[in-house]
Amino acid sequence: MAGAGKGSGRSGGKRQGATRGTGGQGRKTLAGRGATPPASERHWFKDRQRAAAASGARPKEQPARARSARREDAPEVIGGRNPVVEALRAEVPATTLYVAQRIDHDDRVREAIKIASNRGIALLEVSRDKLDRLTEGTVHQGLGLQLPPYDYAHPDDLVEQAQDAAEVPLIVALDGVTDPRNLGAIARSATAFGAHGILVPTRRSAGVTAGAWKTSAGTLAHMPVARAANLTNTLREYRERGLFVVGLDGEGPVDIGDVDLATEPLVIVIGSEGKGLSRLVRESCDVVARIPMRAAAESLNAGVATGIALYEVARLRRR
Repeated sequence: MAGAGKGSGRSGGKRQGATRGTGGQGRKTLAGRGATPPASERHWFKDRQRAAAASGARPKEQPARARSARREDAPEVIGGRNPVVEALRAEVPATTLYVAQRIDHDDRVREAIKIASNRGIALLEVSRDKLDRLTEGTVHQGLGLQLPPYDYAHPDDLVEQAQDAAEVPLIVALDGVTDPRNLGAIARSATAFGAHGILVPTRRSAGVTAGAWKTSAGTLAHMPVARAANLTNTLREYRERGLFVVGLDGEGPVDIGDVDLATEPLVIVIGSEGKGLSRLVRESCDVVARIPMRAAAESLNAGVATGIALYEVARLRRR
């Protein structure tokens, strides 16, 4: 009986008790190695790049953003009952009128459907979720109007249009005008005073959008808009073709009404309201003119300034 403990089946004769701590000797193993370095800083990154280049494989693309920017050549969909009705009243070019399912038909909805039907615009009934996606999350109120991408002209087309009409060319160029509503207002003035087209830079400039169409009151349907990859180079090419360039700036040395070149083939350059003409564009001008006004008004809206300048040119050409 005294030896019963030895035959209990346990392996080892030592008693299992509490284990002492390390006394701080293992803390370094718990500290970690810091943030994970990016792939470009790993030791194998360059080797994989060389291997991929040798095999002709394309590099891995970055994950797409949740909301990608709309391409310039993609159709634009404006939303909202008032904006849609106003665009249809202004005869803005449109291809499709989207109407949400189970929409409340008020006067604006009925008018939009009537105008679209009379103009031969396609009518589509869609879910509200799809209309949300088409209008990119704007408050559409159950109506959306799809506009086709604008077909921009070539800068040479503006001169050729004046020559075909046997008229002295008159072109409006915009330098740093980024508000589409200003572009629409300028189109109205250009149409009223006999200009042959509007020239805008490809970058950092307003384009022909729904806002420009609405402000133009339909005149953009008759006023061509051309795009220049480099405004300064295009102005130089115009000068080589015999056109004179007049820049409009508040610090110009001569009044716009006293410009002797008004009766010549002309390009009028309008700068932004805040910064005016850029340095390179200003240096490309034959004359820099100002609109005389009282000191209380520091500057004029680009659309208003264009209308005044074009009126003065038209007045001088009628003499």
